[in-house]
Amino acid sequence: MTETRRRVTLAHLGMLLWALFVGLSFPAVGLMTEGLPPLLLTAIRFMIAALALFPLLWRQPERWPSLRGLLLYALMGLSLAGFFGTMFWAAHRISALSMATLFVSVPLLAYCIGRGLGVERPAGRLLAILALGAVGALGLAWAENGGHFSGLQLGFGELAFFFGCVASALYPVLSKWGLHCGWLAPQAVLRTFWSLLMGALLIGALGLIWERPSALAYMTTEDVALVAYLGVFSSGMTFFLQQRATAVLTPGAVTAYSYLVPFVSMVLLFVEQPQRMGWQWLPGSLLVILAIGLLLRRGTTSD
Repeated sequence: MTETRRRVTLAHLGMLLWALFVGLSFPAVGLMTEGLPPLLLTAIRFMIAALALFPLLWRQPERWPSLRGLLLYALMGLSLAGFFGTMFWAAHRISALSMATLFVSVPLLAYCIGRGLGVERPAGRLLAILALGAVGALGLAWAENGGHFSGLQLGFGELAFFFGCVASALYPVLSKWGLHCGWLAPQAVLRTFWSLLMGALLIGALGLIWERPSALAYMTTEDVALVAYLGVFSSGMTFFLQQRATAVLTPGAVTAYSYLVPFVSMVLLFVEQPQRMGWQWLPGSLLVILAIGLLLRRGTTSD
């Protein structure tokens, strides 16, 4: 196995682990006390993740970014703030089905934006895999909604969340573009640290504007432990795995693993509530597994 192929294989395996960590984070979030400010909690998670990576920063020779790099990290942080900000705003205004349906557009958006910035090559096979995964993810959303699409609508809230999805797609594209331009550090740990730090500051600023910081006083010891866990694993580890994969995979291929997240959530649902198992989960599950399998096979034959 050549060094390039080995790195590509490790990147794909890392993104499988990424999907597992992200899928497991949703039950952990559900255990937290209701009424806590979500944006401020996200900012705290990101800051904890950045602090966990901080000791590794001093071992890196290029730990301080250039001015252009810092501006690009700010844009990457802004994309995170845009996604999380619109997600929490839209969560109270549109249905979960609408959010799940719109979110499947992220890999396709990443591919199209990446093509515009020159970090994606024309790849009809990848585009077909992304479309297949999107259909599978829609099938899982349909099954989660009871086997129908009632509640799906398009309005101002849906439009706002779609722009949040565009912001989410921008993060890996900007990372890849910054690497190509030489503006970002080649070490994944440095890119992870600075993007998390900038994201924490910007999301925290949104939280201070839209939420009540005093609500954090209601956090219990269990809440603090959960936020620490989510910060280190669901934020720090996942962003590191994504940044490591971005160095060798295209933005479309990296974001395609988001199709696996509802599949992980489905497996957890079946463990807790086996009575909910039914045929309606099968089509979406098979399509998602097929799409990821094709993506892995594609990774072993091309870089």
